[in-house]
Amino acid sequence: MCELFDVTPRTLRFYETKELLFPIREGQRRLYTRRDRARLKLILRGKRFGFSLEELRELLDLYNADGKNLLQMTRVYALAQERLADMERRRAELDDAITDLRSQLDWGAGRIAELQANKSVSDTDDLTTGQKPD
Repeated sequence: MCELFDVTPRTLRFYETKELLFPIREGQRRLYTRRDRARLKLILRGKRFGFSLEELRELLDLYNADGKNLLQMTRVYALAQERLADMERRRAELDDAITDLRSQLDWGAGRIAELQANKSVSDTDDLTTGQKPD
């Protein structure tokens, strides 16, 4: 399971303690069913999209084994729309911050070039006049 999903045993135990995974225990071994593998796949995808563990638990608990998961799909869709709106808002904020930082860097580069040009002129003047810089 760890290799299949590139997670650590600690991650699996964490999801077990949060009652998101329910492996069959045989002594020290844990046997993960197809259901557990499907749940872990959804958990990892949900975490990637920014869903909280509580939201993930709610969605997983809505699963109906009879294949008619209208309630689950409707809730997933609504949460996904909220998450997408939040991600787009954060992206817009990041785009603004990036634009502002680029502007500041451009100003800084210009100021550095200006100071270096003035320093070069001062150093040249000092050498020809023999005077110490101020």
